[in-house]
Amino acid sequence: MRTALLQSSGRPGSVAGNLGVLDAAAGRAAAAGAGLLVTPELFLTGYAIGDAVARLAEPADGDAADAVAETAARHGLAVAYGYPERDGGRVFNSVQLISADGTRLACHRKTHLYGDYEHAHFTPGEQPVTQAESGGLTIGLMICYDVEFPENVRAHALAGTDLLLVPTAQMHPFQFVAESVVPVRAFENQMYVAYVNRTGREGPFEFVGLSTLAGPDGVARARAGREAELLLADADPAFLAASRAANPYLRDRRPDLYGSLV
Repeated sequence: MRTALLQSSGRPGSVAGNLGVLDAAAGRAAAAGAGLLVTPELFLTGYAIGDAVARLAEPADGDAADAVAETAARHGLAVAYGYPERDGGRVFNSVQLISADGTRLACHRKTHLYGDYEHAHFTPGEQPVTQAESGGLTIGLMICYDVEFPENVRAHALAGTDLLLVPTAQMHPFQFVAESVVPVRAFENQMYVAYVNRTGREGPFEFVGLSTLAGPDGVARARAGREAELLLADADPAFLAASRAANPYLRDRRPDLYGSLV
């Protein structure tokens, strides 16, 4: 499945502005043959917007979700977008996957919050594996820091995830995560990983870009630079099946030895 990675910080603080950026990117991605478009973490609102996070947060079936669903259906491609999700009195750092016909397929709440800023504004999620079927693949969802915990990604591998979508807000000086950790996660778990970052300075944070789609062979199918960019790469089910047949990692596991890890 051709996958489009929207590396952009959009317009922090403007949901309407970011919906416009998303719509334009969806049009470009669809014209290039993409079946899926993925945005960065908290794309609909911006990341470093302080208390505005709570003000702009919406439920998973809110007005912004309806607008994204309309965009997905009009352009005929699935969309995974990052946003702050309100559920009662709590706010979660979430990513939602919308199908190419506008159906809400899955929503993942970030399980591992990073730093004082996130802990001050969000409640951690409790569901380690969130999946949906799209484009003939089992799509998994997680967010940024989640992918840096090997247990998280291994849980997805054991659950059968083919393509793991990771909206992120990766900041300086941790660019080695995009450059090294993500390809290793893809290889050791035999899956594709789409890691989609913000760019530039936002408040006290400097986002490093370097979005990538890494394959099960540990090779980046495409790699963005540091500026805003729409990146296109393919997640090939046939290559994935062949790689899984050749790589013994998951077959050679010995869970009876790992009890002490938990």
